[in-house]
Amino acid sequence: MPQPIRGIDGATDPGPRNVALDQQNPDTLAPPATDAGTIPNLKFSFSMAHNRLQQGGWARQVTVRELPVATTLAGVNMRLKPGAVRELHWHKEAEWAYMLAGRARVSAIDQAGHNFLDDVGVGDLWNFPAGLPHSIQALEEGCEFLLVFDDGDFSEDSTFLLTDWLAHTPRSILARNFGVSEDDFADLPTKDLEHIRYIFPLPVPGPLNRDRVNDPNNTEGQLNLTYRLLDQEPIQATGGRVRIVDSKNFPAASTIAAALVEVDPGAMRELHWHPNNDEWQYYIEGRGRMTVFASEGKARTFNYQAGDVGYVPFAMGHYIENSGDTPLRFLEMFKSARFADISLNQWLALTPPELVQAHLNLNQNVLHALSKQKKIIVR
Repeated sequence: MPQPIRGIDGATDPGPRNVALDQQNPDTLAPPATDAGTIPNLKFSFSMAHNRLQQGGWARQVTVRELPVATTLAGVNMRLKPGAVRELHWHKEAEWAYMLAGRARVSAIDQAGHNFLDDVGVGDLWNFPAGLPHSIQALEEGCEFLLVFDDGDFSEDSTFLLTDWLAHTPRSILARNFGVSEDDFADLPTKDLEHIRYIFPLPVPGPLNRDRVNDPNNTEGQLNLTYRLLDQEPIQATGGRVRIVDSKNFPAASTIAAALVEVDPGAMRELHWHPNNDEWQYYIEGRGRMTVFASEGKARTFNYQAGDVGYVPFAMGHYIENSGDTPLRFLEMFKSARFADISLNQWLALTPPELVQAHLNLNQNVLHALSKQKKIIVR
């Protein structure tokens, strides 16, 4: 039974209380003595988000409305039953995605008429630039994925849906547009939102090649919107590994950069900060602890589990420690074309030792331990 006690400070909490929540957030209940000042909430769990249930699956979102500090990026967690479709649609924002479970078929076209079709599985990414129409259909095992949008104000409810648009267009206009009779649109979904497709069931699609639509301009292969992240050789560290993906190795993702970080038990993502933008995190597996330093003597510690969203405002120093006994895996993402971080270890190692010593009164053991190479993850 966790209690709000740290040494001789604090006292027991006889209740009423949410014990399960306290057990998940021990460093909120009894913060480390180094925490100080007021920092906004930097955590929100998808488990607390409204879940939109449909015949073909479900979707829930964490945006600036759920996590007000998260102004740069927003996320959607979506599940599709076997064969179910996230209907043809487009957004004002770019859509970056990570496959969490199962497999899916994604399709898109661009303004030049290039079409794209691919099957994706666990660990694969896709990126649909803003304004490009696309769809997602689950294969035989169904699927679950994380969508990330490059605007914290994004709302899944404001998506431009194909059925919604046609339901709000006069049938006379549709007839003229397609060169057919108005009667040919008698079975269109109505303006009633309950009849808009959004996520709906369909049979599992057949082989990929059977679904391909021939492009009369023969531009197949000119549009590449998926990436096999787990096929990428990771950067190995003493306490884990990291795979970095941005516009350098995945050109389609020009507005979102990311790193898939795996931290072994007993290890931590080293003290660092990011010089390019805020950090939006999604925890996939394990348990983690993060302390964020906000200058002016302010610092706050948060605990994270699978399914949680974390956030670090621009340039704030932080670390992520594996606080469990299983691997910790999470995504760190940025509204940026390139991934960038600054390591505290590297900064001090590349600064004259006398200057570092004058600031921190370090002994020779610490000075010798500083490495000139980025550690990323340490034990």
